[in-house]
Amino acid sequence: MIHSTAIIDKSAEIEKDVEVGPYTVIGKNVCIKSGTKIGAFTVIEYAEIGKNCKIFSSAFIGTAPQDLKYQDEPTKIVIGNNCIIRECVTLNRGTSASRLTSIGDNCLFMSYSHVAHDCIVGNNVIMANCVTLAGHVEIGDFVVIGGLAAIHQFVRIGRFSMLGGGAMIVLDVPPFCQAQGDRAKLVGLNLVGIKRHGFTEKQISNIKSTYKTIFTSGITVAEAIDQLEAAGPSKEVIEFTTFIKNSKRGITRPGKITENNAE
Repeated sequence: MIHSTAIIDKSAEIEKDVEVGPYTVIGKNVCIKSGTKIGAFTVIEYAEIGKNCKIFSSAFIGTAPQDLKYQDEPTKIVIGNNCIIRECVTLNRGTSASRLTSIGDNCLFMSYSHVAHDCIVGNNVIMANCVTLAGHVEIGDFVVIGGLAAIHQFVRIGRFSMLGGGAMIVLDVPPFCQAQGDRAKLVGLNLVGIKRHGFTEKQISNIKSTYKTIFTSGITVAEAIDQLEAAGPSKEVIEFTTFIKNSKRGITRPGKITENNAE
């Protein structure tokens, strides 16, 4: 059902069972798949939105990137299935750099969270209230970001990481880790998260050993990676070491580590 006060551009492709609330504006080059519900006073343009998404009132999706270099090049945002986008969320489309902002399936964006141009957000990501991603940020699958956290442009966050509320992230965060604080530091591993997602005791032991070797063994990171790779590493260890080797901004390193979160 489309409310009589909604304004829909002729080019928009909206499947029959999509619900559109009052005073919502759907602009050019929009495709919205079956089962999606859109609240009142929302603006959507240059967007592909998957099935069964729930978009609450006053969200702005696919609006122009907040980048002074942007000159109306044709770009878009793509959002997967089953995403929840709460009130006053802003999700900007890409710039000419990549022409795309990409969001996976089953993500939750709480009120006032922001995803800037050219970001890549994986599947099952949770962004709490007022989280801000700058341009070109990459967020891996199953990442949880606490309220009011901000992430510097071009930073990468590895899978299954957890970022504490109010964290200021300026360097890459490896997979499976926890980070918190202004100019954030690692505070151990996201053990609760990986256990909840079915990691075996052996996998968890491998991740713990990798963290210790890289960050607390007293050797350089490069030496630690060489040592780990020479030992016939598991896929979790390979993921951890490859993430670090591919870092361009540098890696967030430990601050205070407690016995409970990094054994």
